[in-house]
Amino acid sequence: MDDSLSTYNLATLPFEISRDPIPSDPSANPFRLVVDPVMRMRLRKSLFDLIDSHDAELARYVSDGALALDSYKEYVELFARSLRETMSSKEGVAYLLEACGFQIDPEEVNIYPETRWRVTRDDEF
Repeated sequence: MDDSLSTYNLATLPFEISRDPIPSDPSANPFRLVVDPVMRMRLRKSLFDLIDSHDAELARYVSDGALALDSYKEYVELFARSLRETMSSKEGVAYLLEACGFQIDPEEVNIYPETRWRVTRDDEF
């Protein structure tokens, strides 16, 4: 790779600061009330392990000379593609389920689960 970190400049990114009130109780997040903190920790760890695995495989292919990269941008794009393809497969979702303690046949994985919102929004003005 001919890219070096020294060729990149740091730049500030504009962002908006929310004026919404910040909940004083961190457990007020409804998601945390529904999902067991241990399950969230297992899922987070399995995602980090998956990221590390993809990174190691890409690095191995580059060091073996099997994969050519021209820039860090291309590396990130390939890395994202690799993760997207894994997570859009039954095997990828089955990996996360197994890492979270479920025993499941990959063929039983639903990669297109329905999002069942309970809140309806009134689009009328």
